[in-house]
Amino acid sequence: MLKILEPYILTFIPIFVAVDAIGNIPVFISLVEGVSKKQRRKVITESVTTATALAIFFMLVGKLVLRFIGITIADFQIAGGALLFIISMRLLLPGSQKMAITDGHDKDVGVFPLGTPLITGPAVLATTLIMLDSYGIGATFVSLILNMFVVWVTLAKAELIIKFIGASGTRAFSKIMYIFLAAIGVMMIRRGLEMFFVQ
Repeated sequence: MLKILEPYILTFIPIFVAVDAIGNIPVFISLVEGVSKKQRRKVITESVTTATALAIFFMLVGKLVLRFIGITIADFQIAGGALLFIISMRLLLPGSQKMAITDGHDKDVGVFPLGTPLITGPAVLATTLIMLDSYGIGATFVSLILNMFVVWVTLAKAELIIKFIGASGTRAFSKIMYIFLAAIGVMMIRRGLEMFFVQ
């Protein structure tokens, strides 16, 4: 049973770390401050739909684009790992922010900045492609959809989660996730180099 679930677990965790559902909560709350519950639900739906569609599109088309321009999986693993490491280091440094906060009353806030780049950004796109190559489309697709469901739940229950673990708790959780993301980046670089030298 565990053997069957293994690829799903191994793809779910890196995507979960890259998506950073808990870390997005403070930004989400600041963006929807003062809007009605109905509008907030609309923003959540738009953000999760945009993030999911973008990730699936890149998952299906990304490898074709890479193959067309002559980039090997080893190249992508090294570059993707380096990108994840750099992103995580920038987010770990004191005073860094995921992005500048835009006006919370922007009608397209669900698409940008929530849908992308907050939920589905470079880290998610790179991680998804590498998981696709390592564990196949089935496990990657299921893990991606499950992660987007987690995002939907965390955004819908954002205020409750903030009350439970506090603003400082969400920041601490995010920092831990960024450390994991850095470690995943190093692992990808290592695997890419191993693949490169074996060829």
